[in-house]
Amino acid sequence: MNSDPHQLQGIIAAAIGIYAMIYLIQAVIFIVPTWFISKKAGLSPWLSLLCLFPLTGVILLYILAFAEWKVIPAPQMAFQPPYPPQPPFPPQA
Repeated sequence: MNSDPHQLQGIIAAAIGIYAMIYLIQAVIFIVPTWFISKKAGLSPWLSLLCLFPLTGVILLYILAFAEWKVIPAPQMAFQPPYPPQPPFPPQA
């Protein structure tokens, strides 16, 4: 089976392009949630860009898991439902 070198280069270029697109989609899938989690933890959301690289993304997850979150808890307000309407009083005879 003889293969044309130009055809082989085209196949390799297509494979690299497909891999790059899959990598970008995967990066966005991981960056968006870590952006919001970093903001809620009181850290810089730009740390989520560490997810572009495989090992640094895992390190970021460990930082988020074990860091002291600088968040003030929301005050717990007791919810009291409104009283139901009272029936009208019967007329006095």
